[in-house]
Amino acid sequence: MPRAATGWVSSLSRGDSVKQEITETTEAWRRNESELSSVTTRSPDREPRGPVRSCPKRPQKLRFLLFLPVFLRLSRDDAEAHRRKRGKQRPVLILVFLQGILASVSPARGLPALAEAPAAGVQTFQVKGEVKELKADGKTVVIAHEAIPNFMAAMTMPFKASEPKELAGLRVGDWVSFRLRVTEKESSIDQITRLGHAVVQEERTSGASLSSKKQAEASEPIRAYPFTNELGQAVRLNDFKGQALAIAFFFTRCPLPEFCPRLSKNFAEAQQKLAAATNAPANWHFLSVTFDPDFDTPQVLKSYGQLYQYDPRHWSFLTGPADKLRELAEGSGVQFERDGPTFNHNFRTLIIDAAGGLQMIFPTSGDLSDSIVTEILKAAAVQKAP
Repeated sequence: MPRAATGWVSSLSRGDSVKQEITETTEAWRRNESELSSVTTRSPDREPRGPVRSCPKRPQKLRFLLFLPVFLRLSRDDAEAHRRKRGKQRPVLILVFLQGILASVSPARGLPALAEAPAAGVQTFQVKGEVKELKADGKTVVIAHEAIPNFMAAMTMPFKASEPKELAGLRVGDWVSFRLRVTEKESSIDQITRLGHAVVQEERTSGASLSSKKQAEASEPIRAYPFTNELGQAVRLNDFKGQALAIAFFFTRCPLPEFCPRLSKNFAEAQQKLAAATNAPANWHFLSVTFDPDFDTPQVLKSYGQLYQYDPRHWSFLTGPADKLRELAEGSGVQFERDGPTFNHNFRTLIIDAAGGLQMIFPTSGDLSDSIVTEILKAAAVQKAP
C-alpha cells in the first residue's frame, strides 16, 4: 500500500480506538454517578440512626479530568501537525484583523485628517488689534490688542515680529490680525494681516519731560518709607546705604517671557554670576518692586522669588501702598497704568552706586545679566566723598 494511503488508514484506525475509549470512559462515569446517588438513598421502612451524610457530587467542571488520559494518547506527530496548521492560519487572521482596522478609518468614510500638532512648549493665539507705533528697529510694533481668552487681558504692548518683512506696509492706525506664538523664553508674532485703517491722532511726546537721570532721583521721603518685603519685613531704601543696588519694576502676572519674567531672569542670572565670581564684593543687593500690590502680596512675592531661586541676602521683592509704589516708580522714570487685570508699562533697571548716586539706567528688558554684573561691580567700589 502506498505510504500516503497507509498513513490515512492508520489515522482512521487510531481514531476508532479513541472513540471506543471515550465511550467506555463515559459509561464508567455514569456507573460512578449511580453509585454516588445510592449513598443518599434510604429505605422507606427504616429510620436513619444518625444524620444522613450525603457525598457531594463532583463539580461539573472537573469531569474533563476523566477523559484526560485518552487525549494524552494522541500522537506527537498529530500534535505537531495541529500546531503547524494553526501557525499557518494565524498570520491570515491577523492580516484580516488589520485590514478591518484600516478599512474603518479609510478616507472613504470621510473622516477628517489629523491636524498638525504644535511644537512642544509653544502656545499659539489668534489676536486682533490696532497698530499704535512702529519702532525704529524695524521688527517691533506696538499694538492695542483685544483680550486673549485664558491668557491675557486687552492691553497695549510691543510685539516682536518673527521676520521684519511681516511689518512691511503697516501704518499707525491699521487694524490687523496676527498669530502670537509664546514659548518659555520668548514670544513673537507672524501671519500679520491688515484688516482696515482707523482714523487716529498721532501721539506726541511732551518736550517738557524731565531728563531720565532727574526722573530717577527718588525724593528723600520715599527713600525713608517702610515698604514690605516678601518675608513681611519692613524695608527702606535707606537701609541699603553703602551697597550697590539694582532696582527693577514688575508685576508677577505679566504673561510674556520677554517682559517682566525677563527682568527677573536678569537678576537671577546676575545673582548666580556674582556669587560665583572670585573676590566679588558682598555689598550689593537687588530690589524687584511690584506695581500690583492688590495681587502681589508678600506670600505671592516669596513664591515668585523661589521660582528664580532668589537669595534673600542679596535680593528682595517689595510691595506697599499703591500711592507709595507709584511715587517710587515715577521718581525712577517708570510709567505704568492698569489695564484690566494687567498693566501697560515701560522698562527701567536702575543701578545705584554704594554712595547713593545713580550710575546707570537700562531702559529695556532684554538679556542684561552681564551688563548688570559689570555695573554692580563698579557701583560697589564707589565710596562716598568725605
